[in-house]
Amino acid sequence: MLMSRVTGLVRESVMAALFGASQAYDAFVLGFRIPNLMRDLFAEGGLSAAFVPIFTRYLTTRSREEALRLYNLVATAIIMIVGTLCALGVAFSPQLVDLFAHGFRQVPGKYELAVRLSRIMFPFLLLVAIAAQSMGVLNACRKFGIPALSSVMFNVGSISFGLILGFVLGPRVGIQPIYGMAWGVVLGGALQVAFQIPTLIKAGFAFRPAIDFRDEGLRNVLRLMGPALLGSASTQINILVNTNFASGLRDASGMVMNGPVSWLNYAFRFMQFPLGVFGVAIAAATLPEIARSAARSDFREFRETLSRSLSMVMVLTLPSSVGLAVLGPSIVGAIYQYHKFTAFDTRQTALALSCYAAGLAGYASLKVLIPAFYALDDARTPMLVSLFSVAVNFVTASYMVQTPLRHAGLALATSTVSVASFLILLLVLRRRIGPLNAGHMLPTFWKAATASLVMGCLCFTSSGAIHQWLGATHTASFADLAVSIPLGAGVYFAMCRLLGVTEIDRPLQMLARRFRR
Repeated sequence: MLMSRVTGLVRESVMAALFGASQAYDAFVLGFRIPNLMRDLFAEGGLSAAFVPIFTRYLTTRSREEALRLYNLVATAIIMIVGTLCALGVAFSPQLVDLFAHGFRQVPGKYELAVRLSRIMFPFLLLVAIAAQSMGVLNACRKFGIPALSSVMFNVGSISFGLILGFVLGPRVGIQPIYGMAWGVVLGGALQVAFQIPTLIKAGFAFRPAIDFRDEGLRNVLRLMGPALLGSASTQINILVNTNFASGLRDASGMVMNGPVSWLNYAFRFMQFPLGVFGVAIAAATLPEIARSAARSDFREFRETLSRSLSMVMVLTLPSSVGLAVLGPSIVGAIYQYHKFTAFDTRQTALALSCYAAGLAGYASLKVLIPAFYALDDARTPMLVSLFSVAVNFVTASYMVQTPLRHAGLALATSTVSVASFLILLLVLRRRIGPLNAGHMLPTFWKAATASLVMGCLCFTSSGAIHQWLGATHTASFADLAVSIPLGAGVYFAMCRLLGVTEIDRPLQMLARRFRR
C-alpha cells in the first residue's frame, strides 16, 4: 500500500508538471471524479463492505465450492449492473457535469472538455469494480500483498499508457495530451484487474459466468449493498459537492477562476498517502478478522480486534496530520512545483492540505469503523450517518466558501464532518456491542496527540530556520523535508516510547520480522 501511494504521488506529480492548475486539468479532475464517486459507491466502498463479510462467512462456515459459487454469482452481477451504469454514465455525462460543476459552463470550452473526458473514463468504473471484488476475495483468503500491489499497477499503467498515447503517439495520430491521459486511466484499470487474475486462479477462484438472482448469498450481498452504497461514499459525495462550489469561485475581477478544483484535488491526493498506508491498509486487514469473529458470535474478540485497529490508526495518523499541516508548503513545492505548477499554486494547495489534514484521523478511522457495522449485518446505521454528514457538509461548505479561506474552507468543512461522523458511529457501536476498551484507547489517543504536538513544534522550528536560510527555493523545500521528516519521526517515536504508547512498537516488530524473513 505504501508503494501504491508513492506511485500515486508520482502520477499526480507528472500531471502537475504537465498541466498545472489549468482549465484542462480542472476538466480532467471532474471527468475522473464522477466515475471515481461511482467507484466508492459500487466498488471499493459499498461492494467490498457488503461482499467481504458474507464471502468470509461462507469460507468460515460453508464449503469452498459454495464460496466459489458466490464469487461467480457476484462477479456476474457486477458485470451486468455496473456495465449498465457505465453505459448510462456515458449517455448522461453532460447532465452529470452540469450537476457537479455548474461553473464550468461560464468558461469557454471547459464544460465540453469535461464531458468528453468523463465519457472516456467512465468504463474505468467497471474495471475497478471487478478489481475491488478480486481484492476482497484475496483478502478474505488472507492474501494481502498482491491486491495491495494491484493499485501500484494502476498508477504505473495509467501514467505510462497516458504518456505514450498523449505525448508519443498522440502528435502522430491527433490525440491531445489530456485525452491520452484519460485513456491511460482506463488502460491502467484494466492492468489492475489483470494483475490479480493469476493469484485468484491459484487460490481456486477462476471466474465462470453464473446467474441466479434467487441465490441466498447473492441476495444478501445485494441487500447489504443498497444502504452500503451511501454508507461508504459520504466522503466522495462531500468532495463532489465541494467541487461544485469550487467550480464557481471568482477572482477579484469577478471572473470564474481556473484552479480551485485542481488545488483541492492535489491536496486531497496528499491526504490519500497516509490514508491509504494507514487507514485503508489497516481496514483491509481488519475486516476479514472481525467478519470471522462475527460469524462465530465471538464479540469479545470482535471488540479487541477493532479497538486494537482503531488505536493503531490513531497512533499513525495523528503525527501524519500534524506533519502535513506544518510541512505542507515544502511537500507540495518539492513534488508538484515544476513547469506549469506555480508558486501561487503551491501556496493554495498547501492551504487546502492543512485543512484536509485536520480530518485525517477521522477519515482513516471511518475506513475501519464502517465495515464493522457490515460485519454485524447492519448497513442501515452507516447509511443514516452518511446521509447526515452529506447534509451537514452541504450547509457548512456553503458558508465556509464565503469566508477568507474560500476553497480551503471547503476542505475544512469535509474534515470536520468526517470527524463528527466517526464519533457518532463509535458511540452507536459502543451501545451495540459494549465498550471498545476505552480504558486503553483514550489514553493512547491523548499520548499520541501530545507526542504529535511536540513533534509539530520542532518541525515548525526546523522548517522555518531552513527556509530563512535558503529562501523560497526548491532546494529549501527538499532540504526541509530531508531534515524535518526524519527529525519529526525520531521525536515522535521517542515521545511515544517515553509516554508508554505500545502501538508504536508493533509496526516496527512486523517490519523487522519481514526483513529477517
